[in-house]
Amino acid sequence: MLVVQAGLVVVVAFADGSGMARVLFLLLPFGAYFAFGRVVAVGVGVGVVVFLVAAFEITVPGWTRSVEHVSDLVMFGIGVVLALAMAEMSAAAERNRVARDVHDGLGHHLTAVSVLLEKASAFREIDPEVADRAVADAREAARRALEDVRTSVRALREPFRLGESLGRLVHGLGVSVTCTGDESRYAPAVLSALYRAGQEGITNAMRHGGSDVTVTVHCGRREARLVVEDDGPGFPPEREGFGLSGVRERIGQVGGSVEVDCAAGTRLTVVVPRVMG
Repeated sequence: MLVVQAGLVVVVAFADGSGMARVLFLLLPFGAYFAFGRVVAVGVGVGVVVFLVAAFEITVPGWTRSVEHVSDLVMFGIGVVLALAMAEMSAAAERNRVARDVHDGLGHHLTAVSVLLEKASAFREIDPEVADRAVADAREAARRALEDVRTSVRALREPFRLGESLGRLVHGLGVSVTCTGDESRYAPAVLSALYRAGQEGITNAMRHGGSDVTVTVHCGRREARLVVEDDGPGFPPEREGFGLSGVRERIGQVGGSVEVDCAAGTRLTVVVPRVMG
């Protein structure tokens, strides 16, 4: 694919008498970075510069004495460096996104497995049927954890449904979820951010001993609001960990806000405005 792209760029560049189309060569190291990695991308970038020098030697005799051509080559070299830097930044941002997704998803499911196995242990002698059901739910939670990691890593481009995803998330955990409004008004990035916020809130509620956990979501005409409440002991603000920090960062990226109230239990409130368009 990269070879075909390079061929097309060469044809367009030489068909353009003004030389402006040479900027298209910058697409080659940028694309090579994501297809083959940094080393290949740098090699492609160097190769493109060498190719342009050779092309100048053949088509423009004495080009080294032309300020215009020399400056064009220097600017192109700078452009290659910038293209590689942009590719690196894009890859780093994607790695951070996947890392947050894996942390949020895996953390929730492993907490659920722990809670369910503790329940199974507690009820083993009292009510074996309840214990067996808890073990089955723990097995299902472990399966969903693996599925969630695969989904995050592969970054599948499938329609995301917030209500359905939250329902699957709390299956077997005794958590109440209520979703109202029209989520189709909102972009997938917003719905995904709300889902991860809800996931983190539920994980923290179970981790900190909340027995009555409720999740309410309303997707209104102007804003979406998600609230996760529990009756646990809560935690002091200074103990806010990586999970909630990640939620604040993720929600901030879609223009929303996050509030945590631990006065009586814990209440996580996330509000995200709908971008009109």
